[in-house]
Amino acid sequence: MPSIVDQTVFSEPSGGLFPVVQLCGAVVFSALYWQYAIVEQSLSGGWLLFMIVGTALSGLAEALPKNRRRAAGVLRLAAILVLTSLLAILFLARELLGL
Repeated sequence: MPSIVDQTVFSEPSGGLFPVVQLCGAVVFSALYWQYAIVEQSLSGGWLLFMIVGTALSGLAEALPKNRRRAAGVLRLAAILVLTSLLAILFLARELLGL
């Protein structure tokens, strides 16, 4: 009997416009990080690195062909792990992000 997690995480990649939106989000986060790091010469944008990686992994997972369910699931799990670790760091060790 398949579980809800198995059906959700290892489902077929959605394709269409959704991966484009997520990858554009990663580009926007990259531009914001560039603004923090280069222009303002500040290291307070460390949380943006997690957002860049999380949205890029999720966008890549959805951009895969329909027959690559396992690879899409692994990329989705990696994105969830990255974004969850950002939340954990925010609550447990805020100084690591430069906040």
